[in-house]
Amino acid sequence: MQPTGEPHLGNLVGALRNWVRMQDDYETIYCVVDLHAMTIPYNPADLARERHDLARMILAAGVDPQRSLLYYQSEVPQHVELAWILGTITGIGQLERMTQFKEKSDRSGQNLGILAYPVLQAADILIHKVHAVPVGDDQAQHLELTRDIAERFNARFGDEFPLPERITPEIGARVMSLTEPTAKMSKSDPSPRSRILLNDKREDILKKVKSAVTDTGSEVAYDWEKKPGISNLLELFSFFSGRTISDLTDEYGSAGYGAFKAAVGESIADGLHPIQEAYAGLSDSQVSQVMESSAAIARDRAEASMVTIRERAGLV
Repeated sequence: MQPTGEPHLGNLVGALRNWVRMQDDYETIYCVVDLHAMTIPYNPADLARERHDLARMILAAGVDPQRSLLYYQSEVPQHVELAWILGTITGIGQLERMTQFKEKSDRSGQNLGILAYPVLQAADILIHKVHAVPVGDDQAQHLELTRDIAERFNARFGDEFPLPERITPEIGARVMSLTEPTAKMSKSDPSPRSRILLNDKREDILKKVKSAVTDTGSEVAYDWEKKPGISNLLELFSFFSGRTISDLTDEYGSAGYGAFKAAVGESIADGLHPIQEAYAGLSDSQVSQVMESSAAIARDRAEASMVTIRERAGLV
């Protein structure tokens, strides 16, 4: 997860909650990708603060350092070393076709980092030889590139990397903007009303949901084509309440948008409250200690991987 701006509902619903659940079934490795955050113009002091705050929020959401690795990408230099090796077998045309490259290059100007960061992302995954990656719809293309790069390395230098599979949550794989429900909720959206931050106060959450753009008519129905605004709120309601969408539409189908939005806002505020309490209870020194100890373990693990990777690539 990139430390750019404050974490919002999309980060929790699309990633963090599933990160927490996956600790029960997998050996899990999570990373604050501060090097990726450098591909657009940034303030160094903001980057230092935001990466620390994001690590704190990840811990508050329930990622347990006793069961998972959680570290800053920049503190495990093997990520960058592997990215260079993988970059030598990745085609420029592949990178230019990446959707996010087309979007970001227009906004912030051309630079090598924006073009090449999917290769670093592949290295983030392959350095630990993982078997599965939790990704939303927006990152599916990047995972396919990772699999392609791994196949190419294996074919040229010998079997080294497993091909990671995609894990996508059934509900909440995409969280859309509250002001433009056909666009993804984003930290870069100029309107603060478009997103709910994980540290938003209850009254702010209720106001944002109340003013969320919905659709014509008054029926609460789950239909992404005809009612994207209501469908987005229904997915959030289902996520935070634990109830099925069909159950919610049965209850609120004819209740009107006002009553429905009020219930959605309360559910979100209630769901975020324990995370906010845990966040407030973590000290800076506690967060730093977790990140330092995990980075040391991750470096040892990554170096063990690089030994055979270097041998296969002729770097011995």
